[in-house]
Amino acid sequence: MFEKLVEVICNYVEVEPENVTPESRFMEDLGFTSFDFMSMLGDLEDEFDIEINQQEAADIRTVGEAAAYMERLS
Repeated sequence: MFEKLVEVICNYVEVEPENVTPESRFMEDLGFTSFDFMSMLGDLEDEFDIEINQQEAADIRTVGEAAAYMERLS
């Protein structure tokens, strides 16, 4: 799950996969805008065939939190 998430992240921002850690923060460390983040969530829904609750997603700050959330949904 984490590795696939990193692949999707690297499609949105210019960062090398080895520089993405569970502690990486989407906005502060990876340079996501709120639009990038919401667009990525849509791609993740399609990729993993899950439905992400937008209110819950608003509380996700790190890559590790996103991976854990997605694992709970799948």
